[in-house]
Amino acid sequence: MTDTKPLALVTGASSGIGFELAKQFVQHGYDLVVNAEDAGLEQAATLLRTDGAEVTAVQADLRTPQGIEQLWTRVQALGRPLDAAALNAGVGEGGAFIDTDWAKDLEIMQLNVVSTAALMKLVLTEMTRRNAGRLLVTSSIASTQPGSYQAVYNASKSFVQSLTEAVQDELKDSAVTITSLMPGPTDTHFFARAHMLTTGMGKGPKDSPEDVARHGIEALLAGEKKVVAASLAVKAQEALNRVLPDSVKAAGNRVLAKPRD
Repeated sequence: MTDTKPLALVTGASSGIGFELAKQFVQHGYDLVVNAEDAGLEQAATLLRTDGAEVTAVQADLRTPQGIEQLWTRVQALGRPLDAAALNAGVGEGGAFIDTDWAKDLEIMQLNVVSTAALMKLVLTEMTRRNAGRLLVTSSIASTQPGSYQAVYNASKSFVQSLTEAVQDELKDSAVTITSLMPGPTDTHFFARAHMLTTGMGKGPKDSPEDVARHGIEALLAGEKKVVAASLAVKAQEALNRVLPDSVKAAGNRVLAKPRD
């Protein structure tokens, strides 16, 4: 990698929002470290390099402590300051809580909660030491409502959103910025992987990952605390969730997330 360009880290970068975030970084002149656990990461890295970026691909499973350590060791080995990071890796699973497999629930918590918190601590410790850097954390509009029929996923995103807002306050006098990206339903592999294609949410309208990522990077570079992306419908839902009681929001999520015949 050249040390004349800023460096960004993107997790969950093999497809979907993560890949589009990586593309946005490249278009803004960054070199990259990209991570995902699947073999599609190498193809994504190859595509990203076509725009002139130096890209280090780290295939590691962030559901494990070893995967987190492997990724961070590779970042440090570059010997360059980390100017920006997008902690985007996440998974979900549809179905009633008593019916979903506990091992799958645990994977959601390990990836969405534990790896996000661990990498946030590592990234921010490095950035605050230099008093410079920008962090984007992919939360979700799901963080604003109880998630009937995707209970663990919504709870994990509530943790991510709460953690992000708390650390924003702790670092309010720092030059380091933290931005929460809150997408709604997005046209990615998420619903297929979460076994939610037969749900109202899975069948309903979705934002493009390109639009979500563009809004996210624009907010990151502007130092904004939060961006709800990308459509007006998602922004309206987030605004409505600020005033609706949790019982109503849970019932609404049930309608959208409960499997249909």
